Amino acid sequence: MDERRAEEDAFTFDEVVVELGGQRALDGLSARVPAQGVTALFGPSGSGKSTLLRLCNRLEVPTAGRVLFFGDDVADLDPLRLRRRVGMVFQRPTPFPGTVRDNLLTAAPAAGRADLERALERSALEGPWLDRDATVLSGGEAQRVCMARTLVAEPEVLLLDEPSSALDEEATAVLERAVRDLARQGITAVWVTHDPDQVRRVADRVLRIAGGRCVSEPPSPAPVDQEKGSPNG
Repeated sequence: MDERRAEEDAFTFDEVVVELGGQRALDGLSARVPAQGVTALFGPSGSGKSTLLRLCNRLEVPTAGRVLFFGDDVADLDPLRLRRRVGMVFQRPTPFPGTVRDNLLTAAPAAGRADLERALERSALEGPWLDRDATVLSGGEAQRVCMARTLVAEPEVLLLDEPSSALDEEATAVLERAVRDLARQGITAVWVTHDPDQVRRVADRVLRIAGGRCVSEPPSPAPVDQEKGSPNG
């Protein structure tokens, strides 16, 4: 990401309303997500966090208001192209049948071996993973393979919808470090969580969501490196 683009906001939400099943999941929400670092969408279950995340790549569309991606209304962008630029890691990992290589090639059919291995390394999967059976991985391994499947398409933004909710403490720590490393490499990350401890570990910025609105945008302390116990640089 060039320096000029890094100074922009990746997403701007302008008085966004989303009505689902006759209820307002988002109720006139306004907020912004900077292009650098990890932004946590934090709040209780049912507050609208995941709905807000899904607006970023048009898995949801606003009933009213606007969502801007680097200044462009996402309503004017081709959804498939947008989703290549704005990749998503879902709450539950969903590896496809076949090898890890097969999984990654579904997202980038023309990718070479070096591209596949780089995506795995960026997901904290180093070593001979490509020929592993993707359906017999542990929960943490499967989630990181799914993240690699997203990263192999070289997105600018990574959306994470409570990706560690089904993982144990060790697997969660590995995933958190991987996302912090990606942020240092220039990828914008937006992480939905209801865990205040996780917010303190991973977030550069916090958007607190309640009742379908952004109720505060407090400054966040620098996340702490889980191995060294010092702020990430």
